Amino acid sequence: MRAVRGTAGAHVLDIGCGDGYHLARFARDAARVTGVEPHARLARAAQARTAGLPGVEVRTGVAQRLPVPDASVDVAHARLAYFFGPGCEPGLAELRRVVRRGGVAFVIDNDATRSTFGGWFRRFLPDYDPERVERFWVRQGFQRTPLTIRWCFATRADFEAVVRIELSPQVADEVVAEHPGLEVDYALNLWWKEY
Repeated sequence: MRAVRGTAGAHVLDIGCGDGYHLARFARDAARVTGVEPHARLARAAQARTAGLPGVEVRTGVAQRLPVPDASVDVAHARLAYFFGPGCEPGLAELRRVVRRGGVAFVIDNDATRSTFGGWFRRFLPDYDPERVERFWVRQGFQRTPLTIRWCFATRADFEAVVRIELSPQVADEVVAEHPGLEVDYALNLWWKEY
């Protein structure tokens, strides 16, 4: 992301910020950080996590109606939240509204065309068509940077707990039975667009 658009002095909007994990990192050099989270419990957790950090605000809201003014955001960030391809057009309209000229929106999502986790993801969602999703983002004017990360767990119990969060019970049971290690290669797409 930094290679495309840094956050120094910027107003950063984290859409679907969850419990605020990334907000403090953005706050290191951004002038202002706004986290938006639709789930009140997670928004409260993000507020607690960032309490005392100057320039950080967390609001309860949704991507389809972002609670920020027009043309007020330099960097928008959505990581594994809301922007999953076809169907997210209302949120894309909001990005066009809130990102100022020269600003950049980043969307990070699973790349189900490759990696061990990508195979598990396709098994979990057999009707998911990653090529259709990719065509959608290209039509919307976004550029793609493929990324490969790795999950590394200290214990088998940690591995199993995360797999059970990410996948359906049946697929999680299968994955736990067939995957013996503590590491998993995981492919992501970084989609980005300058406004």
